[in-house]
Amino acid sequence: MRVRVDLMISLDGFATTTDQTPDNPFGQDWSRLVGAYAATRSFRERVLGDANGEGTTGIDDRYARDYFDNIGAEIMGAGKFGLHAFPDDPDWRGWWGDEPPFRCPVFVLTYRPRPPLSMAGGTSFTFLSATPAEALDRARQAANGKDVRIGGGPTIVRDYLKAGLVDHLHVAIAPILLDRGVRLWDDLRGLEAGYTVMSEVAESGTLHLTYRR
Repeated sequence: MRVRVDLMISLDGFATTTDQTPDNPFGQDWSRLVGAYAATRSFRERVLGDANGEGTTGIDDRYARDYFDNIGAEIMGAGKFGLHAFPDDPDWRGWWGDEPPFRCPVFVLTYRPRPPLSMAGGTSFTFLSATPAEALDRARQAANGKDVRIGGGPTIVRDYLKAGLVDHLHVAIAPILLDRGVRLWDDLRGLEAGYTVMSEVAESGTLHLTYRR
């Protein structure tokens, strides 16, 4: 069982965008950041439910397939679930519709208590006020021997990296500049120590950087 991270960031290190509006809650920069991933066949099949075989099948798609492989539980921050945008809406059930793409137990770190949610396709959301290590203990129990993914955003991922709890870090670096947002790499000097580091450039120009213990 490994603790894994897969995250998309810009060339200048940002994993969030700041151009969201009420009418466009993800913002135009978000599509630039995740464009290569969203174009893959694996994303279209797993997230969009598109079984037509469309989408890219190169290096980006290989990493997209790996993203979903052998995940038994996920940990995410309140922002990824959307609680920053819908903090007081008791009916908010996340961004992903009635059948989210996770298909496993998901633990959401938040200071706001909420009842658990059971969704179609095997996804459940449990809301925790816990330390990273405490949440990881819960996720490991739920994963039944499979991997635990630290799903983001970058602040949560950085907490796990700083605590030395991540076994496998994959960062897809899009060849764009955002200039603002939340950076992944802050306060992580010397992160590479103890990891084997590999890099690979996809047809899209995305640099896939992998740290493995």
